[in-house]
Amino acid sequence: MEIPYTELSNDALIGVIEEFISREGTDYGHGDYSFEKKIEQVISQLKNGEVRLFFDSESESCNLMKVK
Repeated sequence: MEIPYTELSNDALIGVIEEFISREGTDYGHGDYSFEKKIEQVISQLKNGEVRLFFDSESESCNLMKVK
């Protein structure tokens, strides 16, 4: 189920983003970015619709997914 990112508190959204970017194998392209910069990039992608937030009720987990 898609959840509008604006429905989450700032703390909850940052928690979801931090968990997402800390996963091994997440690709940010060429170059090294700080953890804070990665958070900013994901927030920007959420705001412009490139990435959406989904909740899976079966696993009771959130995930960020790139929109094609």
